[in-house]
Amino acid sequence: MKWSTSGWHMTETFKLIYGATKMRLGFLIAACTVAGVVMSPENTLSPLQLTVLGLAVLASSSAAGAFNQFYERDIDGIMTRTQSRAFVTGRLHADRGWLVGIVLTLLVALVAAALATNVTAMFYVFLGAFTYGVVYTMWLKRRTWLNIVIGGLAGTFAVMAGSAAVGATFEPAPLILAVVLFLWTPPHFWAMALACKRDYQRAGVPMLPTVVSDTVSTWVIFAHTVALVLLSLLPVAYGMGWIYLLCAASGGAYFVYACWMLVRRPTIAQGWRTFAASIVQLGLLLTGAVVDALVRV
Repeated sequence: MKWSTSGWHMTETFKLIYGATKMRLGFLIAACTVAGVVMSPENTLSPLQLTVLGLAVLASSSAAGAFNQFYERDIDGIMTRTQSRAFVTGRLHADRGWLVGIVLTLLVALVAAALATNVTAMFYVFLGAFTYGVVYTMWLKRRTWLNIVIGGLAGTFAVMAGSAAVGATFEPAPLILAVVLFLWTPPHFWAMALACKRDYQRAGVPMLPTVVSDTVSTWVIFAHTVALVLLSLLPVAYGMGWIYLLCAASGGAYFVYACWMLVRRPTIAQGWRTFAASIVQLGLLLTGAVVDALVRV
């Protein structure tokens, strides 16, 4: 029985840490880095190097995610969507030990990225974590509706870390994907912010849907999405094949359709559907990039 109880506590602790570090987001960010690698003209990384780089990005993103929840526990307690987070409820104690752990995790991730690839890739990994943890969370989120526009650079830097790892920082295909990620983040978050408008208003967080009308915000979301979807097709002109095109086009069409429905019916339910569609679109885009690269090897 003691072993069983201990095992249960370990499982619960893991779940708490998994949620507090936003590890699901970390896996998505790591996938962006892998896509940056495979979309580059020459992938010179060994499987081990690619694995270490991916884990380094996952660790750095998780460190930034943990800091985000640590720092925002006051407003998280106000918002219905986030009031059950571990730092809010006290299931995880927000003490200095967490800050030390976050910094150490980030440092290990940066060293691993540098040793596995190069210093330029490490620098982009750092910029991604710094942008999300400091620029977005500490400096911008509570001050301006542009918070997530600038904060969207975190995903962009993840792609750049991948392309830099193979010495292809400014090659067209990965660079285009980096811009796509920059354009993707705002409509992704704004769709959720529209669905949770009352939460953000109570917490005093100026997301776009809280500072302009539903008509304006939904049209801005739609315009962003159309631009990023059209841009996501462009890498086909720089070496990507039919699998990538199929995934980019189908996922993009689904996201655009969801945004159009949001323009027509800016409801909470449609806001969540659009938010989900954004994840489907990005998931298909990244999967298409990786599978397309594997087929072309």
